[in-house]
Amino acid sequence: MSLKNTSILVIDDDPDVLIAVRLLLKTEVKKVVTEKNPENLPALLRENTFDLVLLDMNFKSSINTGNEGIYWLKRIKELNKEVCVIMITAYGDIDLAVRSLKEGASDFILKPWHNEKLISNISDIIKKTKRAAGEAANKEGAESLIGTELLAESEAMKNIFFKIEKIAPTDANILILGENGTGKDLTAKAIHQKSLRAKQPFIKVDVGALTETLFESELFGHKKGAFTDAREDRIGRIEAANGGTLFLDEIGNISLQQQAKLLTVLQNRQVTRLGTNQPIPVDIRLICATNVPLQELANENRFRKDLIYRINTVEITLPPLRQRKEDIILLAKHFAKQYAAKYRKAAIELDKSALEKLMKYPFPGNVRELQYTMERAIIMSDGEVLTERDLLFSPIESAITQTPEHDDNKLSTIEKNTILHVIEKHNGNITKAAKELGLTRTALYRRLSKYDI
Repeated sequence: MSLKNTSILVIDDDPDVLIAVRLLLKTEVKKVVTEKNPENLPALLRENTFDLVLLDMNFKSSINTGNEGIYWLKRIKELNKEVCVIMITAYGDIDLAVRSLKEGASDFILKPWHNEKLISNISDIIKKTKRAAGEAANKEGAESLIGTELLAESEAMKNIFFKIEKIAPTDANILILGENGTGKDLTAKAIHQKSLRAKQPFIKVDVGALTETLFESELFGHKKGAFTDAREDRIGRIEAANGGTLFLDEIGNISLQQQAKLLTVLQNRQVTRLGTNQPIPVDIRLICATNVPLQELANENRFRKDLIYRINTVEITLPPLRQRKEDIILLAKHFAKQYAAKYRKAAIELDKSALEKLMKYPFPGNVRELQYTMERAIIMSDGEVLTERDLLFSPIESAITQTPEHDDNKLSTIEKNTILHVIEKHNGNITKAAKELGLTRTALYRRLSKYDI
């Protein structure tokens, strides 16, 4: 696509970068304006019309925001939300660059860049912007990722879709966070389907459900006779995913010993089957998921920090359904259509009372609970219209949300009682009690002080 009618503003406090970009673009675009001081940005945007801004992530600036690039990106979007912004970043700022996508940046490029790649990125973004503007009047309804059931029209999920589009073609390891039922499995499949490994295997393992023995056998494989029930040679899931994507679900529930073994494989990029000494090289793209909050994973008594960094090049946090209510009706209608076809029923609609009931319910079980609610309603329906009486929410989830929180059920009370029990078990021996609790002596003493024990 020709950029001859494109106007570009470049903001960077490195004069060498400004000169290099001006020389590169001056024959490609209509106008290039360069500026060393980002504080002149508001005036430049008021006095000129730009199609695209190239913005550095870091400046030697008086603004103390932790990252000037994010601050100035927000200012640009406040002044002109339509202008495209490409962030210029060093490799060490990759997390901030990904964060900038959430804040409205169109793309980011790493220093040093290839000139052809920069021009190509600018051209693609301008092309997409113009195409989107032309289609805006006709575009309504939901967005989805092709080949998946990730459907949404909420801004929260559109941001997730955009992030998936950006990171899927890379080989970055990804950690997907979110409550049960938010769609972590579908998100992992979507990333694989949009990756360069899409035609290679996608292997899922629920590692949280594996015992110590099964963990090694399932992931690494084994040789015949390696243990009692090893009646034949078997390749592990990691080896089976070679060339493709390995999805480790419930990663937050594996033991420290299992974490150490997994870390060794990820660092060396090779596995050794049980019963052999022969390492086998593997090439995998790793995606992990957990419902454990990242703050809890950061507790080294629960999860190794070196493993967190290894699996978490980029993280995606899926919002619970109660925080994306705009998607409830869309998903309910999708599931109604899906299950009407599955159970060979005529097309079934939801009346106003049914829609209102769905919107008022908090869905503690998230999308999965909504899916089961709609399946049950379709199975039990006799007519072609569902009313509020046809929608019965999960008694399991309702019990969880409606049970009052008594003192004895609070985590702090449970922890205090556990500590008391273990100390009593070891007749007051703090060293032994700390070891059984998986704490250091210092950490245990802090808890004794906290609970006034």
